[in-house]
Amino acid sequence: MTDSSDLRLDPELGTRLALAPYRADFAERDNAVLDRSSWKFERLQHFEEQDDPSRDALAEGRWDDALRLLEEEHDDWLSAVRHKEERRAPFHRIRVVEEPLTPYMQWELHALRVQAKAGKGIRVIGADRVREWEPAGGPLPEVVVLGDLVLYEVLYTDGGVLDGCRRYTDPELIRRWTAFIQGLYEQGEDVVSYVDRYVAHLPSPFSARGQV
Repeated sequence: MTDSSDLRLDPELGTRLALAPYRADFAERDNAVLDRSSWKFERLQHFEEQDDPSRDALAEGRWDDALRLLEEEHDDWLSAVRHKEERRAPFHRIRVVEEPLTPYMQWELHALRVQAKAGKGIRVIGADRVREWEPAGGPLPEVVVLGDLVLYEVLYTDGGVLDGCRRYTDPELIRRWTAFIQGLYEQGEDVVSYVDRYVAHLPSPFSARGQV
């Protein structure tokens, strides 16, 4: 059974990469993954996406436009999924969801639904299912594991803007995090069914809360 200490990421054992080097490193290593699964654990409930027309529409309070623009991304996601299938390198994602939903989370769940309908493996799990592993100082980190090659602790500014990563290559640490994320994924609910049951009927988050 996974212990919280098994998931500790010691900054001194990782390599800090700024945003541009992180993106370049990720792309290179992701392209090297063959015949292996990759995993993403997403915990925070708000991010500031950049260079995303749908996210811009959300920030401006244009909810219908935000959803329409997400649907228009379906074919791009379908192409990405087919590329992964050709390499036999599926990418699985488990998304922790807290209620009540933040406006960002309401939007992101719609975004994940579009991706899942294009074939991406995405499931959700309640925050109560991960609290036993969370340190006293805050939530678990955002983590991506590419195959059994590398683990990225994805870093964000206090405002939720992507700020690079810490890269870890210790095989045992990668193994522990892979087992943890895979276990949560097996317990999670498919994001399409979750959104259809709990999120799709919700009114615009701006109807009661104002702009994000």
